[in-house]
Amino acid sequence: MRPSAFSNKGEFFKGNLHTHSTNSDGLLSPDLVCKKYKEKGYDFLCISDHFVGLYDYPITDTTKYRESNFTTILGAEVHSGSMQNGEIWHLLAIGLPKDFKPSNSPNFVPSQEQETASDLAQRCRDSGAFVSIAHPQWSGLTLNDAETIEAAHCAEIYNHGCAVDSDRGDGAYLLDLLLSQGKKLNLIATDDAHFKSGDFFGGWVEVKSEKNEPLSLLKSLKEGHFYSSQGPKIFDLSINREELNIESSPISSAILVGYGSASLASHGDAMVRTKIRFPPGVERTNKTPWVRIVIIDENGRKAWTNPIWTNEL
Repeated sequence: MRPSAFSNKGEFFKGNLHTHSTNSDGLLSPDLVCKKYKEKGYDFLCISDHFVGLYDYPITDTTKYRESNFTTILGAEVHSGSMQNGEIWHLLAIGLPKDFKPSNSPNFVPSQEQETASDLAQRCRDSGAFVSIAHPQWSGLTLNDAETIEAAHCAEIYNHGCAVDSDRGDGAYLLDLLLSQGKKLNLIATDDAHFKSGDFFGGWVEVKSEKNEPLSLLKSLKEGHFYSSQGPKIFDLSINREELNIESSPISSAILVGYGSASLASHGDAMVRTKIRFPPGVERTNKTPWVRIVIIDENGRKAWTNPIWTNEL
C-alpha cells in the first residue's frame, strides 16, 4: 500500500500554511512576506493573520501576489472560547472565504459571550476551510481540550516559530494520544512566521496536487495527500504488514511510531532507500491501530508522514 501522497497523480508543491503580516502582529507587509517565500522557493503560501477585532478581523487578501509559479490560499488564525488553562483558542483555517462571519473575539481574551472553539471550527470547516489545531504545546493544550474540536482535519506536529521563541514547537505527544483514541487526524509542520526572529523557513508541507492552484491544493490538503518536513524529502513510500520501504533524500534515521510504546527504527549514514521489516510476534508493533513514519537527516531535521491506519493495509 502506498499512501495517497505518493500514489496519486500530480507533483509535490511546497507551502507554508501559518504566517503573519502587518495586518495583525507580523513585522512585514503581505507583499514582502509573499516575496520572501517565493524567493526561497516555496510554491504557495497562506498568510493567516489573527482573526480578532483588535486587527479588524483580517482575512488577508493575497490574490494579487499570485503568479504563474507561486500562488496563495486565503485564511486566518481564528480565536474563540477558553481552553482549560483559561486562555483563548488558536485554530488555523486555510481556505476561508473573504466574507467569513467574524467570531465575537475583540482581542486575545476569552469571554462568556463568545461561541465555543468547537463551534467556530465547525463553521470554518462548513465554509470550505482546512482546519488545524495550532501549536498545541505552546498553547498548553490538554487532551480534553483537543477532543472537543471535532471539525479539525489535522494538528500541528511542528511549529517553527514556537520552537525558536519558546522551545514549545512540538505537537507529537498530543497527536499520538488523539490517534490512540481513534481520532483520524493528519498533521502539518508550519512556520508561524512573524519575521521578528528566526521564525521562518523552518517547517512546511509538501502537497501532492495536479495543479499549483488554490482549489486543487486545498482539495489535496483536505484529502491528506501531503507530508510535512523541516528539510528531508520523501520521494516514495510503501507499507504492508511485513515491511516498510522509503525512498528519500539522504537520512540518518527512519522511525515507525505506533500506539503506546510501539516503534521500529533503522539507522545509518546517508540512507536513500530504507527498509524496515516487521518482526513476527511483536504484539506492540503488529497490533497497533495506526502508524506514522518519521525520517531524520544528519542535521536532525525531520519529515513526517500522515498517520496510516493499519486496518487499511
